[in-house]
Amino acid sequence: MTQWPMRLILVGAGKMGGAMALGWLEGGLAPSSLTILEPNPSNEIVSLAASRGFALNPRKSAPPDVLVLAVKPQSLDSAASKIATLADKRTLVLSILAGKTIVNLKARLPEARAIVRAMPNTPAAIGRGVTAAFASPEVTAEQRRWSERLFGVVGAFHWLDDEGAIDAVTAISGSGPAYVFALTEALAAAAEKLGLPAELAMSLARGTVEGSGELMRRESATSPATLRQNVTSPGGATAAALAVLQGEGGLDSLMERAAAAARARAVEMAG
Repeated sequence: MTQWPMRLILVGAGKMGGAMALGWLEGGLAPSSLTILEPNPSNEIVSLAASRGFALNPRKSAPPDVLVLAVKPQSLDSAASKIATLADKRTLVLSILAGKTIVNLKARLPEARAIVRAMPNTPAAIGRGVTAAFASPEVTAEQRRWSERLFGVVGAFHWLDDEGAIDAVTAISGSGPAYVFALTEALAAAAEKLGLPAELAMSLARGTVEGSGELMRRESATSPATLRQNVTSPGGATAAALAVLQGEGGLDSLMERAAAAARARAVEMAG
């Protein structure tokens, strides 16, 4: 089994950073190997540090084996001057910052050589995330294995051959959970329009989305198209609804435009 890095520093412990840290600890990373730098740690992170025994905001830190960047993209410039000394020629820099390219990162961390740019998503908090990543040429085979393990404990992991594909990944799986939550909201709102009480409407919407996702997971050998067809009787109520959803300007077109907008914004955020 791939070994964990001996020393790992996580910069930024918000929702995603905190979820990854918990996943690593649950997956077997020794608390003594982990350091978290977070200027405004949540109560959960403070409690986790106290209970597990990893270092939180020590005064000094030497360059680790792996430096994970999980700050907000717009905070990179202000954070870079404080963390530049934590990345040397042997450190793997693993970034989950949307829109920040490897060129961007090397400009801000001048000693860094090996960089992996990754895009996970929020279901990592329950071990059901999806991550895709691109590695710079300097990343070694061992550093690739570290990346696979660090992300593998919080969900599925995929390597990309083209760094530019990260922006498309951001638009699909990175932002995708928000689309699903928005769908749930819309379904509940539609239920209310049909006369159902608000509490029941939301319960039906949430239960339907949750159950459908679990069914799709368990029936992984069956395509979503087939699962959809299995619910759709010719000439029935579901078919009537799908005629609207799949009609001109419907769900396919809407999702294509939404994903294109997300990708365009991810590209704009570079720099």
